[in-house]
Amino acid sequence: MGRIGISCLFPASWHFSISPVGCPRILNTNLRQIIVISVLAAAVSLLYFSVVIIRNKYGRLTRDKKFQRYLARVTDVEATDTNNPNVNYGIVVDCGSSGSRIFVYCWPRHNGNPRDLLDIRQMRDKNRKPVVMKIKPGISEFATSPEKVSDYISPLLNFAAEHVPRAKHKETPLYILCTAGMRILPESQQKAILEDLLTDIPVHFDFLFSDSHAEVISGKQEGVYAWIGINFVLGRFEHIEDDDEAVVEVNIPGSESSEAIVRKRTAGILDMGGVSTQIAYEVPKTEEVAKNLLAEFNLGCDVHQTEHVYRVYVATFLGFGGNAARQRYEDRIFANTIQKNRLLGKQTGLTPDMPYLDPCLPLDIKDEIQQNGQTFYLRGTGDFDLCRETIQPFMNKTNETQTSLNGIYQPPIHFPNSEFYGFSEFYYCTEDVLRMGGDYNAAKFTKAAKDYCATKWSILRERFDRGLYASHADLHRLKYQCFKSAWMFEVFHRGFSFPVNYKNLKTALQVYDREVQWTLGAILYRTRFLPLRELEMLKMPCSGGWPKLFCAARPPPYGASRHLSCTGWN
Repeated sequence: MGRIGISCLFPASWHFSISPVGCPRILNTNLRQIIVISVLAAAVSLLYFSVVIIRNKYGRLTRDKKFQRYLARVTDVEATDTNNPNVNYGIVVDCGSSGSRIFVYCWPRHNGNPRDLLDIRQMRDKNRKPVVMKIKPGISEFATSPEKVSDYISPLLNFAAEHVPRAKHKETPLYILCTAGMRILPESQQKAILEDLLTDIPVHFDFLFSDSHAEVISGKQEGVYAWIGINFVLGRFEHIEDDDEAVVEVNIPGSESSEAIVRKRTAGILDMGGVSTQIAYEVPKTEEVAKNLLAEFNLGCDVHQTEHVYRVYVATFLGFGGNAARQRYEDRIFANTIQKNRLLGKQTGLTPDMPYLDPCLPLDIKDEIQQNGQTFYLRGTGDFDLCRETIQPFMNKTNETQTSLNGIYQPPIHFPNSEFYGFSEFYYCTEDVLRMGGDYNAAKFTKAAKDYCATKWSILRERFDRGLYASHADLHRLKYQCFKSAWMFEVFHRGFSFPVNYKNLKTALQVYDREVQWTLGAILYRTRFLPLRELEMLKMPCSGGWPKLFCAARPPPYGASRHLSCTGWN
């Protein structure tokens, strides 16, 4: 017969047992033993339930806090109240190489705390859609006919004018910022295009548009704007709350005698486009960094407030984007193979029957390269590891320590306490085909990439036809996914030296339901002085015909102010 013995942890005189058929025995146990056992059981139960309740309460409070912060960051999915006179607006036109996009932003009146930034959000129309419009081609296509640029960009400005309330036009800043496509043009052509914009736009539109509002920005500026945008959306510029967010001690540049400021730890960004790749992250003051790789700025733009002084390392690598890297790779294999053919008397790649075996293309796919009127034939072997090995020399790494791509200096990253977000190709490579966007895991990524590369092209096409990949994935993505996966992996781990067990990279297209664009960082940086203007408005009367929002404490470019000290960077 089964028996349950209870003896452990009790004195010998207290030992007793319970038998299924002998339960009455316990009735004979002396009263003292029963009382002690009952008290102990009650104490254990009370302790257990106390721990559970406290843990649940704390966990619920923590979850509630996080949920409330989440809600606060996604409220811009609602339609913008254009009838609210306290809502202000700003416009940024991103003139890229393939087209131009206009973004309309809005923000409520500043809360009056000079340490807080403007709460800038993307404007949304009555259907809750972001007020964004894109046109093609890129503005650089008008290099030889700059007089047509204003007509080219007018549809974008008309679009914005229809959404921004008419009464707000005069106080709505307009910024036209040109990137890579314009950077490669001669300075004379850049100047002609900008002059046409500066001359014609004020004639037809009432937006606040001065000479400094139309420019060709550098890759460094673009990288810093992207860094500002992601950290703003993540709430890293907010003041420290009593929660579990990571903090860091920061020594403010130029204030050696002051104590370190404790604030939220910012995230770094990685952005791989078609032509270039960028990296940007905050570095401590103790790190010596060349001026051309460093941006020091005050988002609050008040010399007396240092909570928003940041020191950011940013580097741009032309030719290291996904498409440019593939082009460099194809140029190299074409030149090398042609040379070997001449030396060895072979015909590799010159006929469909003797193709060059490319490990960076999916298994059995056929491709062609056109060079100098000559067709070079390829066939994929889908060997991910060999592809990685083949493209490693394209990193242009040196033997020097603390260098990244092209031998450019890279300040140390404390990987265990860091956090990075990867955009554009970092997201497309992980999500479009492999469906692994979000938290990056090198082991899982390499396995998925290997499997993809080694899968026959006919099977990949069948999956594509069945709609098993992302909706915006096309055949070009399928064809070069193997190469771009290897390229992204090598740039991240070999080029930027992130360890293969790094766990704090998130690849993303949107953060908190918001598409993060560098234009958000641009409008935040360029309107950083407005909070102080609004505070000064309470002390100074309007004069000189300036719109009310801009009538006081005008910092550069509108005028000098003893209250403001804005650190610029190129």
